[in-house]
Amino acid sequence: MDTKDSNGAVINDGDTVQVIKDLKVKGMSKVLKRGETIKGVRLTGNPDLIECRIGKSTIVLKTEFMKRV
Repeated sequence: MDTKDSNGAVINDGDTVQVIKDLKVKGMSKVLKRGETIKGVRLTGNPDLIECRIGKSTIVLKTEFMKRV
């Protein structure tokens, strides 16, 4: 099963995605703002989740809040 963004576009390892909604990340004081670009995402075993690095932290985000750039 393919990992798809909020628009239905397929996300691959290493793609760049953009946040479509302000997200409060558990365990971090940083809020991911709408429009923020995240480079080099990694796929997980779950098609609804992607893994990425924000600063020095690795976090897992739901693909329903991302769009492929």
